[in-house]
Amino acid sequence: MEREAYMLQALALAREAAEAGEVPVGCVIAGPDGAIIGRGRNRREENADATAHAEVEAIRRACAALGTWRLEGCSLYVTLEPCPMCTGAIINARIPTLVFGAREAQSGSCGSVIDLFQERYGHRPAVYGGVLAEDCAALLQRFFKDKR
Repeated sequence: MEREAYMLQALALAREAAEAGEVPVGCVIAGPDGAIIGRGRNRREENADATAHAEVEAIRRACAALGTWRLEGCSLYVTLEPCPMCTGAIINARIPTLVFGAREAQSGSCGSVIDLFQERYGHRPAVYGGVLAEDCAALLQRFFKDKR
């Protein structure tokens, strides 16, 4: 699958989040063979849990699928640039490739506010931003416009 195809899967999860009243962020993780091994969407309101971000949910599921916390050879696709917590989770899971859609001006930690991957943490994934960015941003804009 190409980056856009995985991002479309993440967008479908983001739409599910929006329908549930959550900020529309979705995430998928492709394993070393390209199969999706982790899926997640925001569930902060549903779970009353500040850590219930799409990336964290997908990472937990991918770790369970592989039986290890090291997600070497995997790629994470998320509709919104990860926050500091999720960037830290990506570092700790040793995910080698991150692909995100829209930039996050308020908490984006892959270059928008700070680039945590440039710090000396010992793991730096390849980062590809802007994949289906317009679609990802439009979904977020519609969600927040409807909330107001």
